[in-house]
Amino acid sequence: MKPAILLLLLAAMLPSAPARAGDWKPVEKVETYAISGHTAPELYASVGENGPLIGESKKRVIAHTNFKLTWQRDYDDKAGGGACVLKSARPKLIITYTLPKPTGPLPAGLQKRWDGFAAGLAAHEKVHGGQIIDMVQKIEALSVGLTVADDPGCKKIRTELTQRLAELSQTQRQASRDFDRVEFGPGGNLQRLVLAFVNGE
Repeated sequence: MKPAILLLLLAAMLPSAPARAGDWKPVEKVETYAISGHTAPELYASVGENGPLIGESKKRVIAHTNFKLTWQRDYDDKAGGGACVLKSARPKLIITYTLPKPTGPLPAGLQKRWDGFAAGLAAHEKVHGGQIIDMVQKIEALSVGLTVADDPGCKKIRTELTQRLAELSQTQRQASRDFDRVEFGPGGNLQRLVLAFVNGE
């Protein structure tokens, strides 16, 4: 057998290195919903009629950021003393941005206004995405190394972890609501963005 082939075979047999904390990247996707119109007010009205529905109240919004988060966790209750340790926690995070998109071509002047409006919306939703990523990083930092005494079956640690993560989740949701309140409030970036688009300011 040639030395090069032997080296490749040996490399394939070696165990892969364990994932390091922070050694992951989110998957970010963009989905669009269709709108139509021949003027800026018509396009914005179509946004109001076709925007995504969120929450229990099924409220329509201009754009939306959602995410799916799953974890690969490695618990160890063999360290001694009956304690359970969370050795590693690797997230799989998929962030989906939902944004409006005109169904057909727009006149040049309107297209330019739309491009500016769409870019502002995307930038706003990216902030929400950043808040979600920050939350996941905090979850990872809190999780890895978490130890619960007298937990040989690693059951108590799961309850403890769930309680701690609920707090981080609530903090992220509140930060998201606070950000929207400022952005859509008097003089906020999103309020100004909408007025500039609809009124051509």
